[in-house]
Amino acid sequence: MLGEESALTRASLLIQIRDGSNHVAWQEFVNLYGPMVYGFARNRGLQDADAADLMQDVLRSVSSAIGRLDYDRKQGTFRGWLFTITRNKVFNFLSARRIRPQGSGDSTTNRLLAEEPDGSSDGQDAWELEYQRRLAGVAMERVKGEFQDNTWRAFWLTTVEGVSAADAGKQVKMSPGAIYVAKSRVLARLREEVEALRQQEEA
Repeated sequence: MLGEESALTRASLLIQIRDGSNHVAWQEFVNLYGPMVYGFARNRGLQDADAADLMQDVLRSVSSAIGRLDYDRKQGTFRGWLFTITRNKVFNFLSARRIRPQGSGDSTTNRLLAEEPDGSSDGQDAWELEYQRRLAGVAMERVKGEFQDNTWRAFWLTTVEGVSAADAGKQVKMSPGAIYVAKSRVLARLREEVEALRQQEEA
């Protein structure tokens, strides 16, 4: 049953963003995937402004192509399709920079191009890492308001900042046992939210 609901939800998100007037669905898409594209570009060596421009370029490409896209999971995932668009645009950008050297950044560009001479270097691992990070980030944004400040702070200190339960307890005035309970509650809720986000698009 979960699989059926998941498939329906995924399909509905893709159907919704095909409707150009559905600004809420498009904003949800941009909120999830925009930072992924940007982060991937930055990790491939693009400067901040260039990565932001490339992100906008990818989003424009998706916007113009999505209406013609017939989603078929047998042909690959939507995320895989988006990865291909992003990787190709990054490679084209780096190729253009190699043709037109731009000072100190040129050696970095040449090294990155040497790593993927035909643009087909995996890159999928970095893309998936960006996806996981973005899912976690969106999930945290969504669930943070469900918890009291000290509960969230206990989770953040121990899970994100790596502070020990004893030290976190001193900061938020909670016992180590209460810290563990708070951390477990937030993590359980985050897992639920991440799964819900995954179900909004294809796995």
